[in-house]
Amino acid sequence: MKIALIRRGYSSSGGAESYLRRLAAGLATAGHHPVLVTTGDWPLSAWMNDAVVRVDARTPEQFAHATRRVSANCDVVFSMERIGRCDIYRAGDGVHRAWQARRRAFEPIWKPWLRLFNRKNASLLRLEQDTFSCEGARWVIANSDMVRDEILANFDYSKERVVVIRNGYDLARSNGTGDRNMVRALNHVPNDHAMILFAGSGWERKGLRFAVNAVKTIPNATLVVAGKGTWRGPLPKNVRLIGPVADMTDLYTAADVFVAPTIYDPFSNACLEALAAGLPVVTTDANGFSEILSDGVHGSIIRPGDDGALKSALEHWVGQRGNMTVRLVCRTLAQEYSEDRNLRSTLDVINHAAGR
Repeated sequence: MKIALIRRGYSSSGGAESYLRRLAAGLATAGHHPVLVTTGDWPLSAWMNDAVVRVDARTPEQFAHATRRVSANCDVVFSMERIGRCDIYRAGDGVHRAWQARRRAFEPIWKPWLRLFNRKNASLLRLEQDTFSCEGARWVIANSDMVRDEILANFDYSKERVVVIRNGYDLARSNGTGDRNMVRALNHVPNDHAMILFAGSGWERKGLRFAVNAVKTIPNATLVVAGKGTWRGPLPKNVRLIGPVADMTDLYTAADVFVAPTIYDPFSNACLEALAAGLPVVTTDANGFSEILSDGVHGSIIRPGDDGALKSALEHWVGQRGNMTVRLVCRTLAQEYSEDRNLRSTLDVINHAAGR
């Protein structure tokens, strides 16, 4: 089959880009012909072949219209973007309407009103409505029960056409090759401190301020923040901002705890990567990833913005550093969520959508 894979924009460290490359490789191995439909941002060197169709579109709606036109001769249209009509939409970015509702509790009262006049925001909401309409996506892949439930709660979409396929990780990459002590020293983590790791950009949504507030009063811990963002205000002396990191494996090996106090995340890839490295994960119930955790066994699950619970959870897991049983149970759970499992399940949906 000729399969259109649709993604707008490009980030060299983006999880969606990595996912699409893995999916394309799996489709090719299965004998299919994947075609990337994208904007001019995506470099040809970052794709598996020269089967790339570029569309000139400045807005999400222009992109949606253009991709529907150029992918019309494909057997299956698999979209990572809200484009309205398609065969399969993978809701990896979650539900925009639900994200807006969640963020209101953590922002000034004037911000939601400001978004009413934001053209891009209005465009995304319209496209999302079209995608989950009866003439929109024929099938939807959600990466968590949370996202599935948000789709069904916000839109009149058939429950039978939403398939939950949780993210997968290449478990062979879960162990870093760097020296643990050297990695900690390079990031200025004192020898007697536990290293708490935070990873990701979009710091408002991912709740970095909650992590900083919790860690600043834990005397024997240092927070290392990998990712892109702007921090405003004073930075506690036990917090390190190290910028974007292309390969996180050495940092996972050097860390003792992973923290993701997110306001909204459909299913955090970084949390799964940390779990595969044996780290207990402290996150919120607004993260679809939390559905696979057993609270108190593989980490802790708290409410977003609950500073007291976050600090208590971090203190608990800091006290467990060096506990090899914890690392073992975390790695064992991660093994259930491999890239191969994710790919097989996705191929099943593609074949079903094609009537095979």
